[in-house]
Amino acid sequence: MQEWLHFIDRWFWLGMGAIGFAILFNVPKRTIFTIFLLGAFGGTLKFIVLAAGGGIILGSFFGAMLVGFASIFAAHYRHTPPFVLAIPAVIPMVPGAFAYRAMLGIIHLTEKIDHETFLKLMEETVDNGLKAFFVLAALSLGVSAPMLIFRRESAKNLVVRIKPDEARSK
Repeated sequence: MQEWLHFIDRWFWLGMGAIGFAILFNVPKRTIFTIFLLGAFGGTLKFIVLAAGGGIILGSFFGAMLVGFASIFAAHYRHTPPFVLAIPAVIPMVPGAFAYRAMLGIIHLTEKIDHETFLKLMEETVDNGLKAFFVLAALSLGVSAPMLIFRRESAKNLVVRIKPDEARSK
């Protein structure tokens, strides 16, 4: 029971983070609930992949892919471009802690320290910086790939392709 409460709590706060960025970017009011759902489900998939043993990069990629595909279909129903829905929903998955530790490591590398400490600090700084970079790359690729794949198709055409019986009757 405790795990479910933690899961629901995390799901809720991921969605609230997405709403915060949506309000910051001044998106239309009709898209707020959709952005909440996209942020909550995308972030939850990221944490599910992490719990299953996948890395932070893979989890971020799959979470962003979910947001990217879902935003294409949700954009049709909310009458707004997919990026308006996807970007605020993905921003809470940005690796702020890794970037912060990398910047802090760079600052500490300028101090006068012994050689062993310098090498250890350099290793941690590069590790955190590369993690931040690759998570950001995974997020941007995960959000944009579905939109690039279907860029010539609108959500209306995709729905027609999924339901060929209705398309033939028209």
